[in-house]
Order: sequence, then C-alpha cells, then structure tokens
Amino acid sequence: MGLQGIDGRIALVTGAARGIGAAVARALRDNGAVVAAADRSPDVHATYEDVEGITGFTADVTDSAAVGELVDHVERTLGPIDVLANVAGVLQTGPVTECTDGEWSRTFDVNSTGVFTVSREVTRKMVSRRRGCVITVSSNAAGVPRSGMAAYAASKAAATMFTKCLGLELAEYGIRCNVVAPGSTDTPMQRSMWTEQGPDPIVRGDLDSYRVGIPLGRIADPEDVAAAVVFLASDQARHITMHDLYVDGGATLRA
Repeated sequence: MGLQGIDGRIALVTGAARGIGAAVARALRDNGAVVAAADRSPDVHATYEDVEGITGFTADVTDSAAVGELVDHVERTLGPIDVLANVAGVLQTGPVTECTDGEWSRTFDVNSTGVFTVSREVTRKMVSRRRGCVITVSSNAAGVPRSGMAAYAASKAAATMFTKCLGLELAEYGIRCNVVAPGSTDTPMQRSMWTEQGPDPIVRGDLDSYRVGIPLGRIADPEDVAAAVVFLASDQARHITMHDLYVDGGATLRA
C-alpha cells in the first residue's frame, strides 16, 4: 500500500539545505508534496534551483519576525501549509563546565525556540482550517543522557515535550503533532564528530562514556529518518499524535 494524503499538499521543511532536512524535503516531494525548503543558508536556493516541486526560502528560525514573513510568503506563493517538518538544528558538544553562555543560548535558540516559533506561526493558520500535521525531528539524546552533549540533549528534550504538548492542545482541531528521534545519522553534523576510525566506534559503543552501540550494526542514512517523517505526515498515520518515533537502530534500547 502506497502512502496516501501527501500528494498535492504544501509542506514546509526547515533546515533543508543539507543532511536530514534535505532528505525530508526530497522524500515529501517524491510522494507528491509541493515543498518549501527553508534554511538560514543562502545555499538552499542553489540546492533546489533546478529541482521541480521544491522551492528554496532563506529564513533564520531564531528570528520570529523572519519566521512570520516566511510563513506568509510560503502561503501566498505556494498555498496553505499542510505539513510542517521542524528539522533545523545545531550541535554543541563538550563538558558542561566548559560550555559558555553563548553556546548554551545558541543551542536552545535553534533547537528549541526555533521549533516553538515556526510551529506557532504555522499552526495559527492550521487551526482555522482544522487540518495539518507537525513533525519535529528531535534526537534519541532527548531521552537518554549523553556525556559531552548536555546542551544538545536538553534542547532536544525541550523540543520533544513542546511538540507533544502542542499535539494535545491542537487535537480538537484535527491537527497531529509527532516527533521523530534519530540516532547517529550520516550527515555533515555527525561526521564532524568522527575520528580517523570513522563511524565504527559509534556502532560498537563506548563503555567509558556509558554509550551503548547500535544493535542493527549501521549508521542511519538521512533517508531512513525522512521515511519516518513522511509516514507520520501521511494518512496512514491519521490516528497517531503526540508520538515519539525512535529511528536509531536500537541504540537507546528504547530506554
């Protein structure tokens, strides 16, 4: 059975210039959606310049005025937004004792407040139409402590709970809000943490940092995460809301 309910829908994807965001934008397009691919990097325009069904938009999710302009622009040029995929994110690593105020604030500004700001603007319009869905790409780190990743994990935990609370508030309007929580995924963000050994230590795990390996024995591809987002956007998931779907090869043992 093919996925239904996506063909012809308007989808807004943040953080869409590369990595998981780009995979989500293309997967939604491949299932028939008309996609607004937003990113703070102007590279987003070149990325989709010749891609039918995807239009690049420049916007910073930490700027509430810019987000409002983005949402209005998308709805004027493409149509009413039916699907929102919150994918924009940044990674801050290192011990808590060495984390600066600026690093902490920046991580929350993008990973948490950005999800709030974009979701608020989009769902304000969805409420009057009594339809739509929101999918926030969080992280399995939101549910399991990670050494050296406190700011990132905390910001993703905040985004996860925000999305679930939003889903509870908007259920009466027929709007579904769900979370996809990836584990280690082969993106530029992930590769920035690799040593000369590549992904092997992540797959094996590290007892010194209390980190379990990946039972399925592989790092995820961005397309693996995108497939979960597309499913939750489809009519096949019409009775699923406030759910947190882990896509991590079993790495957290679903703790």
